[in-house]
Amino acid sequence: MNFLKKLKKLKGDASSRVFYRKKDSKSSSIIVYSKKDKKLNLLNYDSINKILIKNNITAPKLLSENYSKNYIEIQDFGDETVFKLFNKKKINKISIYKNIINLLNRIQSVSQKKIINFKNQIYKIPKYTPKILVEEAKLFTEWYIDKKLKKSEQKKFKNLFYKIVKNLAKKIHQKNDTFVHRDFHISNLMMVKNGIGVIDSQDALIGNKAYDLASLIDDVRFETSVELKKKIYNFYLKTQKKLNKKSFKNDFEIISVLRNLKIIGIFTRLAVRDNKKKYLKLIPYAWKLIKLRSQNDIFKDLNNLLKVLKKNK
Repeated sequence: MNFLKKLKKLKGDASSRVFYRKKDSKSSSIIVYSKKDKKLNLLNYDSINKILIKNNITAPKLLSENYSKNYIEIQDFGDETVFKLFNKKKINKISIYKNIINLLNRIQSVSQKKIINFKNQIYKIPKYTPKILVEEAKLFTEWYIDKKLKKSEQKKFKNLFYKIVKNLAKKIHQKNDTFVHRDFHISNLMMVKNGIGVIDSQDALIGNKAYDLASLIDDVRFETSVELKKKIYNFYLKTQKKLNKKSFKNDFEIISVLRNLKIIGIFTRLAVRDNKKKYLKLIPYAWKLIKLRSQNDIFKDLNNLLKVLKKNK
């Protein structure tokens, strides 16, 4: 791709995608290049963005596509993520979080599940089944425990872990009927013309209402106080008139724990397989979040199992 060499390569994320900024005196756009998983990273990404845009959510518009050459060109939202905003300015975080919760409510009200993609095919957002949730949590045992346990101990640990995770997934109450961005955290929220835009939405599924809130509040990339977490959580509850608070809290805690176990697995994989070692420094905070959310009795078996790893640290 000779023309890409002339463009400014942007700082990447944890995925296999590569981003470039295409700029001239009149306009600026982003080239998303993806040879690996290109259906997900290009075709599905634009399909989800189209659904969001149709429902008045700010997401990057497709400007052009060259799918055969593994790239799409999309709208440039600039560089100001909410994460950057929080890190460089002393601002009232809770007021920004309230705006994000209002945005989340609008995303969660999206009922459209199908769209015609740029290949003129119907794209339907998949369901976030309990099976997917369990498979994701398995990334923890597939990558993290190798260096923590002897080979002879690993099989027993894995079997018990799968059994516990399956039981936790069965204890989730809310229906899988809500648009779930799946990476709804402040690194994927952009400040766009005094509003907030959403990027990195290619993994969206129809799932549990608690998932994106857990992604936002228990964001492993950005440490916040327990007090601020409670404020954001309670503000969300105030915006939900028909929510069963007890069952929602149950789901929020289970999803947060399973999600952070998955993240520990993913970050270990990035370090071991892809030599992206910078993510390892986030693992201790993921453990803190797991501890924070696993104080309920339903996590007793999981906590007892995880003690085995702590002994081997």
